[in-house]
Amino acid sequence: MVFQRQQPGQWKAGALALLVHVLFLGLMIFSVSWQNQEPSGIQVELWSEVPAPAKVAAPAPPRKPEPKPEPKPKPEPKPEPKPAPPEPKPEPKQLKADIELKAKEEEKKKRREEELKQQKEKQKQEEEKRKQKLEEEKRKQELDKKLQQEKQEALRQQQAQIEAENARKAEAVAAGQRMLDDYRGRIQAKIKRFIILPPDLAGNPQAEFDVTLMPTGEVLHLKLTRSSGSGAYDNAVERAIVKAQPLPLPPDPGQFSKFRELHLKFKPREDL
Repeated sequence: MVFQRQQPGQWKAGALALLVHVLFLGLMIFSVSWQNQEPSGIQVELWSEVPAPAKVAAPAPPRKPEPKPEPKPKPEPKPEPKPAPPEPKPEPKQLKADIELKAKEEEKKKRREEELKQQKEKQKQEEEKRKQKLEEEKRKQELDKKLQQEKQEALRQQQAQIEAENARKAEAVAAGQRMLDDYRGRIQAKIKRFIILPPDLAGNPQAEFDVTLMPTGEVLHLKLTRSSGSGAYDNAVERAIVKAQPLPLPPDPGQFSKFRELHLKFKPREDL
């Protein structure tokens, strides 16, 4: 037995052909019946006289409309915000350009922020340097002031030391002079005890002698430098100098140099 394989869509084509034939047959029947139908007659009504027009009643006067209460205005509803239309999606090229532009703007913004940060840092460093400079100048001024004060204090101390040294020297000189005067007075007083005045001495003559002493107080050299005018009085003074040895000297050997060479003056009466 042999089976024939039906092609897909073959039955659909057959149904469509059958439908077309049925429609064509119905159309032919309708056209024949329409041509064989007789036309209907027309009826006409005849009038001997024209009928009088019917009386039309007068219209009633219009009634005044009663006043109606004015309707309260209804609150207008607040217009709701219309949603914004969705932004059109950019094309890939435009999107890429926008991304690049945004990246450039971000880079510029970062650069500006970095520049502002560097500028602030620079200003801060300059302010720190200025403060350090002011502090250094202040410390220098304080140091200079301190050094000046120390220098003035050192000068005052030095001046005080100099004045104290001068005072000490002056005191030493004065003490030495007092000691010298004291021992000269002692030497002259001791010599005067041995002077025997001549009986015929007139007036108050003065005899002067240069005397050289040894450290022991002994007379090494004696010389009359100015006569009193009376030989007897000059000889009496010279004998008294020789008899008064050893002459009194200070106990400090360092003071002997001031008594090595003496210039002595003698008068019979010292009060005149």
